[in-house]
Amino acid sequence: MKKAILVAAIGAMTLGVNAGDWGKAPVGKAPIEECIDLGGEISVGYATDYYFHGVYWAEDNAWADVNYTFDGLAVPVTVGATYVNSWNPVNFDQLDVYAKAALGTFAGFDTTLGYTYHLFPENSVGEFGEISLGLRRSLGFADLVLGTNYMTGNRLLGESDGWYHQVGLEKSFAITDNISLVLAGGAGYLDGLINSAVSGGQQGHGWNHYYARASLPIQLNCRATLTPFVGYENRDGAINAGGAGFTNLADEDNVYSGISLNVTF
Repeated sequence: MKKAILVAAIGAMTLGVNAGDWGKAPVGKAPIEECIDLGGEISVGYATDYYFHGVYWAEDNAWADVNYTFDGLAVPVTVGATYVNSWNPVNFDQLDVYAKAALGTFAGFDTTLGYTYHLFPENSVGEFGEISLGLRRSLGFADLVLGTNYMTGNRLLGESDGWYHQVGLEKSFAITDNISLVLAGGAGYLDGLINSAVSGGQQGHGWNHYYARASLPIQLNCRATLTPFVGYENRDGAINAGGAGFTNLADEDNVYSGISLNVTF
């Protein structure tokens, strides 16, 4: 597989991350008196490949996230920043500064509203913001996870707005008292997020990728969780197009993996 950045202006985190919150169901915090949660969280990790809303941008990347949750407000609000840096290609990095509010439960869905501003300090290809809405609801056999993201003020590819939507299912299985297996799968949908000049006249409307992921959160103690994972991505060439000197990696299947450490304080 030829490795390169797929330049596409599409929005969200988490991990997020940004590199994705999908398939990353949190392990319940142990109710230990000595381990008081003050609202802070630090995470670091490594992944063999980096995907941003289903679009492949880089391989061999390390990332870090720092955030703090304010519980004394009308609703809990989390503010933080995530930084991703790749050494293949060596000039790729991404900095996300975000805020999100847990709005509560509506029609049975746990609802989160957020805003993220994306910057690319090393390669100076642009910056853009996005508004995101996340929904989660238990179906009994699994959790239904929905997300919709609206990109604003994009200067990366010249588009002014656009949408990215994602739907998935997640299920957590307890293996031991401190180890769980989390399985996730779903698909992403683009609506107008790819510049027509880059994608050969296509505006990017349709399903752009399908994914599956298995992670193994291991609760080391009441504050620290170690999570190895393996993922699978299938990308649609008509939507996930490359251009402007970058290689098109669409229509490829890829298995990738990584590990993260999360510490609360």
